Amino acid sequence: MDKSFNYGTGHLSIGTCLDIASGKVKGVIGAAAKAGIASSWLEVGKIVERQLPVYGINTGFGPLCNTHIPERDTCTLQYNLLKSHSVGVGKPIAKEIAKLMLITKAHALAQGYSGISPATLDRIIWHVDHDIIPLVPEKGSVGASGDLAPLAHLFLPLIGLGQVEEQGKVMPAAVMLKAHGLEPVILGPKEGLALINGTQFILSLAVTAVQRLNNALQLADLAGAMSLEGLMGSARPFDPRLHDIRPYKGNKLVAHRLFTLLDHSEILNSHANCDRVQDPYSLRCMPQVHGASRNAWLHLKELTETELNSVTDNPIIFNADDTISGGNFHGQPLALPLDYATVAAAELGNIADRRCYLMSEGRYGLPKLLTPDAGLNSGLMIPQYTTAALVTENKTLCFPASADSVPTSLGQEDHVSMGSISGRKLHMVLDNLEYIQAIELLYAAQAMDFRRPLKSTPILEACHHYVRDHVSFISDDRIFSDDINSLHTIITDGSLLAIAGRAAAENNINLDNNDEFGIY
Repeated sequence: MDKSFNYGTGHLSIGTCLDIASGKVKGVIGAAAKAGIASSWLEVGKIVERQLPVYGINTGFGPLCNTHIPERDTCTLQYNLLKSHSVGVGKPIAKEIAKLMLITKAHALAQGYSGISPATLDRIIWHVDHDIIPLVPEKGSVGASGDLAPLAHLFLPLIGLGQVEEQGKVMPAAVMLKAHGLEPVILGPKEGLALINGTQFILSLAVTAVQRLNNALQLADLAGAMSLEGLMGSARPFDPRLHDIRPYKGNKLVAHRLFTLLDHSEILNSHANCDRVQDPYSLRCMPQVHGASRNAWLHLKELTETELNSVTDNPIIFNADDTISGGNFHGQPLALPLDYATVAAAELGNIADRRCYLMSEGRYGLPKLLTPDAGLNSGLMIPQYTTAALVTENKTLCFPASADSVPTSLGQEDHVSMGSISGRKLHMVLDNLEYIQAIELLYAAQAMDFRRPLKSTPILEACHHYVRDHVSFISDDRIFSDDINSLHTIITDGSLLAIAGRAAAENNINLDNNDEFGIY
């Protein structure tokens, strides 16, 4: 590994964050960051020594903020904080999310405003480097004062409590530490609070959602173009002149992608002079619908990257005489765009379901239900039931969690973001969307087969061939869930998008003409 990223001083992009998590990039602390961390740690020591009243250092927490804590108890206070706030419930979050929480917290702490000790930060980074990741329950955060419960569980192993996963095996943190010849870290004043105050659970959900939704957006254009070919639709609505006079960034990019994907298609050219005046909206309005979802994605990406490089704990330590007890831990800046992105993802599924329905109707020269022997065979009647069910499930998940707030901490924390729920719901919608898109591929590939011997364009043909490598042409009824699962795999593992990318490179085709829509 020859690539590195400097925690605390480098600018952390979404792509770099994911690369650290996957082991492609190593996160390190450079000299400048080390100096800032050590200085902030020393300032906390001065606060304790001089008995300056600062929240969470020598006071209680939440509604106990006016309770003075004697100097002799300031360290015990931090241990009690980690234990008392470990109230998460539900199944453990994905290992990748927990690892991203460690990475994003390390970057925030390394900026030198949190009063963390160098030794504690080194141990956090040790967990990342050795891929020994704490188990964190998925539920229990209200998104202010930060993700208290998830972060408390995340950092229990630092003090020898909680559980970790190492090489696929779950074990008590105490057992893991002993096996590696390590002792629990000794928390100093403010360290527990610095560890659990922050938005790293919401943020890590956002980072992975940006990646997943980006893949779904690319797939939506590919599957939509294949569906259009199967339905012998027109590329005229993707003319760049049309979108220059309504110049939303996402719309223009989708129009460019679709126009390019369909350029010089034999199927398209075969009906250039047909008498169809216009296509249904699910074909004609792909730039407007897919594009609107891309605009939502871009908003989420921009705010996520801001949060990645922010300090989100409390209080902030400028020096012993200058501390601010503020609200940088509040999750609202991410909660709102996560809810927006949830609607955007749901709409990609909504329009894909409509295209599946169109392809099953028996219009535009296609056989009813896309089967050559309808009656004896139900053909592709029922997979669209599944898209309908998933679309409706997604609609029920679109209520914005950020629109709700339940006062906590005896009213001291009287407005919360619920952003962790926003992030979790977005991933639930993306789970459903990936199955909807798998079903659209099933329909689109079948519809394109009825246009043979005509061929589409190099990228769409490559995608069609790859689909057929995994799912054969449907002549007779069979267990379609097997086909759906096979196509779901090539969506979620990224291999279908890789095939499209390879075909684009081999044929010198530029699908993406706007760097803003990348994650690096």
